[in-house]
Amino acid sequence: MRIASLLPAATEIAAAVGLVDDLVAVTFECDHPAGIRDRVPVVVDTALPPGLPPGEIDAVVRDRVARGLPMYEVDAAALAALAPDLILTQDLCRVCALPAGTVADALAVIGCDADVLSIDPHTVADVLAAIAEVGRRGGTERAADLVAELETRLAAVRAAVTGRPRPRVLTLEWTDPPFLAGHWVPELVRRAGGEPVGGSEGGRSVTATWDALAALPVDVVLVASCGFGLADAVAQAEAVRQLLPADAVVAIDSAAYVVRAGPRLVDGIEALAWALHPDAVPVPPPGRVVHLP
Repeated sequence: MRIASLLPAATEIAAAVGLVDDLVAVTFECDHPAGIRDRVPVVVDTALPPGLPPGEIDAVVRDRVARGLPMYEVDAAALAALAPDLILTQDLCRVCALPAGTVADALAVIGCDADVLSIDPHTVADVLAAIAEVGRRGGTERAADLVAELETRLAAVRAAVTGRPRPRVLTLEWTDPPFLAGHWVPELVRRAGGEPVGGSEGGRSVTATWDALAALPVDVVLVASCGFGLADAVAQAEAVRQLLPADAVVAIDSAAYVVRAGPRLVDGIEALAWALHPDAVPVPPPGRVVHLP
């Protein structure tokens, strides 16, 4: 099986279920497992300038959407030369990765007949199902064992937080402008023993105003900016806590543990459970989540 992963979460899933050696193509964002871009050709790059802060990224994205321009560039010739049997992509968010429709168009142009699997979860259960499906398409039985292990860990968190007071958690998926998290993110908070405020569980992320957010009853503000690691989240959280009243402000490595729909979502739930209930669950490894002093 020759697999082209055009989605960072799919690359992570493929590696976790034992298909890393079957990968023949990845994207510029694929960073897990470490060093994967050094071993596997990169066939998707971003059309966005590097190093922009959230507000400028938002402006560029809005401009490109208005003009009908893509967010990503696929090297169709390189992809064709790699002759994949299976292509892993998505249709959930055109800002987050190359859409399946674009991939299908590219395949038609280059005459490639690879199977395309679109990974579009809205819930944690959907993510687990996607892991199982990638394993099935790739012909490995390790996916079933991984899903069972993740379900056991989720059950352990559930047992640890059941019956405890549930802090009200406002999760920001973006900070300039502010976006309330949707899809599976409010579910992560709920599974970690919190009460999601303002977001739409299973729905889309939506914009809000700082005044409207400040009026919400909130105990914890969680900064989980899409695509940003912990250091950037901490910097953004410092600014956010000047704008929103809350008993606590928490920053998390969202790029690895919140917005990427792969196995490490469970690591994210465990980290959030510690942030909300530090006396009930083990301390997570460094570099995942921070309580701002």
